[in-house]
Amino acid sequence: MAIFIFNIQFTVLLISVLMIFLSLHPQVSLSTTIHELLRSKGLPAGLLPKEVKSYTLSEDGLLEVVLEGPCLTKYENRVLFDTVIRANLSYGSLIGVVGLSQEELFLWLPVKDIIVYDPKSGLIFFDIVVAHKELSLSLFEDPPDCKPQGVLQDHHVRKEKGFESLR
Repeated sequence: MAIFIFNIQFTVLLISVLMIFLSLHPQVSLSTTIHELLRSKGLPAGLLPKEVKSYTLSEDGLLEVVLEGPCLTKYENRVLFDTVIRANLSYGSLIGVVGLSQEELFLWLPVKDIIVYDPKSGLIFFDIVVAHKELSLSLFEDPPDCKPQGVLQDHHVRKEKGFESLR
């Protein structure tokens, strides 16, 4: 009988310690994927690739996403993700993005802000330092596959671009 009471008290103690730990460390994510989190914040899941290893979200909204390594993917243009991407996450926006670059006219430019002002418009706004772009939200519905840097194949794009692909 004494062993049974001890086991119950020990279990209650462990649960209490776990609850205190989770309340002190709110950035610990339990079972929500980064893609579910983005959707819950009014952003499309496809802003980040499938190859997300982990992420943390602090109480003040700082989001840190860790990938398996730097990688390339393609939306409208080629996009380079660093191993770690950081931004301030609030409803409908990622502000102060670090670790994400987009290719524009043979230059790699950092993406600074990503904002969905009005989901009904079907547009997403990108601030890439020297320019502002509005793209269709439909480009970002599903998380893309991301290839290790230098491996992205453009064979599917070449068909669309004709002679331009011969560069």
